[in-house]
Amino acid sequence: MIKLGDYNTLSVVKTVDFGLYLDGGENGEILLPSRYVPAGTKPGDELEVFIYLDQDERLVATTEHPLAKVGQFAWLECAWTNEYGAFLKWGLMKDLFCPFREQKVRMEIGKKYYVYVMEDQKTHRLMATAKVERYQTMTGYERALGFTEVLLQYLKDNNGRCNLGDKSPAELIEDRFKVSKKIFKRAVGDLYKRRLITIEEDGIYLV
Repeated sequence: MIKLGDYNTLSVVKTVDFGLYLDGGENGEILLPSRYVPAGTKPGDELEVFIYLDQDERLVATTEHPLAKVGQFAWLECAWTNEYGAFLKWGLMKDLFCPFREQKVRMEIGKKYYVYVMEDQKTHRLMATAKVERYQTMTGYERALGFTEVLLQYLKDNNGRCNLGDKSPAELIEDRFKVSKKIFKRAVGDLYKRRLITIEEDGIYLV
């Protein structure tokens, strides 16, 4: 069974001028466009591919790796908007849709937002939601461990700096990262112990 929005290992059925067709089982053959085909691939070979929907809502494969798959959290940049919502850059040719109903504030082009990647149970389309709290069921310790990597990625995406620190108001931390000050401080401490950051009066910096 194909896992939409996730990685699947599929067999090559045949080659065509515009790519390969992979065995999608009950879902039929799934196209892997030419630009993603590894050199030397032939019928019978197995490939690990990420499965999502193309512009026509058909299953399509890619060997690229998105910034997050279904069930994961990530900081994604808003690429463009329309009357239905925002479209976020997630590392694939087709941007990830976040409808207005799943936004906490209206997303703006060029800004990054912490979102959860999911499959819409009504339409079966992949989408993002900024209302991440309903999916954060981890314990405080598990959430702190996960947030450490989120904070590290935030620093990498923001010129190595975060203007929030141990002395910052809890409300500002909650507003930006959607975690408690306790979890934020634990993540900062972990990154500091790993010698990945320095702590200054005006925030934290990547080493």
